[in-house]
Parts: sequence; C-alpha cells; structure tokens
Amino acid sequence: TATEASAPAASGGASRRGHPFPWLDVAISEPYYFLHLIAFFSYFAARTTAPSAEDDAELHSEIQAVLVFLVLFTVKIVKEEHWETFIADSLLYAKGLLLVVTFVIDYWLTVGYLLGFIVIYAMAQQPPYDGLGHLNHLTPLQLESLLTEEPTTRFWLVEFRTSFLTPCIQASSVMPELSNLYSNKNISFGLVDLGHFPNAAARFGISMWDHLPTYILFDKATEVARLPEIGNGTKVFVPKVTKVNFHHFHSFIMNYD
Repeated sequence: TATEASAPAASGGASRRGHPFPWLDVAISEPYYFLHLIAFFSYFAARTTAPSAEDDAELHSEIQAVLVFLVLFTVKIVKEEHWETFIADSLLYAKGLLLVVTFVIDYWLTVGYLLGFIVIYAMAQQPPYDGLGHLNHLTPLQLESLLTEEPTTRFWLVEFRTSFLTPCIQASSVMPELSNLYSNKNISFGLVDLGHFPNAAARFGISMWDHLPTYILFDKATEVARLPEIGNGTKVFVPKVTKVNFHHFHSFIMNYD
C-alpha cells in the first residue's frame, strides 16, 4: 500500500529527528556534507604550511572573503524558501571564495582544492529532504490503482521526480510541507520516483531531463492541472518551485468543489 511504501523513508527521517543534534548527525553521516566539512577545515592546515600565509595581503583577502560570504549568506537566508537550496548555494559561494583566497596564497593550493571539489561532486550528491509529512511514496502501479479503483480521496497531487537531479533535490521539501498544510479527506499527496520507474515518464507526458520535478493534480483518474504547464511549443518553461506556485492548485480545488 501507499503507507507501506512510505515506511522506509519515514524511518530514516524519524531517527534523525530523534537525535539531540540532528544537523551534526546529518553533517557526519551524509558523505556530501562530511566531505565538504573536511575540505573546508583542511584549509587551516594548508594555510599554516603555505610559504606566504602570513602576508598582510593574504589576511586581507581572507577577511574580504568572509565578509562577502556573510553578505551572501544573509541574503540567501532571507530570500530562499527551501533549506536544501539554501545549503547548496551557500556551499557554492564558500567553494568559490575559498578558491579565490587560495589563489592569492598559492596557485597549486587552488588546483588541489579544485580537484578535491570535482572528486566530491563525482563521489557524493546532496541528499534530499527526508521528512514525509502526509506524503505517500508510490509506484506508478500503486498510483493508477489509487486513481481508478475506488479512490479514497477525490484529488491527488502527485510529484514526479528523481533522486539524482539537482532541481528535484532542492525542491524536495515542498510536497511534505504542502501535505502538512492541505492534506484532508478531499486531497492526498503522493510522490513517484521516476529514477526507479523511468518507463512511466512517457505515460504521464513527462520528460526525464527537462520537466522534473513535475506536479500533477488528478481528480480521480483525470488530470486537471500540472506544474510546469506544457504549452503548444516544444519547449517547456520550468519555473522555480516554491509553495507560492501551488496556491493555484489549492484555489482550483476550492473552485472545483
């Protein structure tokens, strides 16, 4: 069932939330964050061994880099709606500024860090949000059964995504949060991972590479709305996914009733 399909993902999130310092648990247990921590903290050791590390120019560069990062960090934390996107952008800014600072100290140090970040990119990816809310993990077959065989709710809002595309990872907290806000006897929320079921993408009119994540609102077995919308042209504009984008789904359901 849909509830049983959700259980494995829910258990990992529950154990993490039970940890007294969940952010520390994530930083240590997730290779993506752990490798970045090692890379950033290794700078202090690399700095002490660099031949010109004590020059005033290097110190000024470090101070300027920290100030720039703090400004960017503050802007992102105010404007960004998704925690996953905020973390990804903050790490990107930190890596860029680290490369600039090390270039001032030692060109080869910059090359070393650049190669290190490439290795991290190849070895690990940012983990998606692991909370479920009232979101059901579904297979395509389970979804079709829920829509056609005596549906328990009239509306289903379903997210189609993969676990390896950055836009899907950065928007992975949207549906759990929406399900907590809007889930009721009239609407349920589901998730289909097309990375496990790529053949199902064509069945729902979804391109695996430029349409994801896709959100489809079903009224029983009938599709009544979708984001991103597909126009008459071949190109599809995929807007930045925010909870504000989903207000038209909720308005549609209210008007439809």
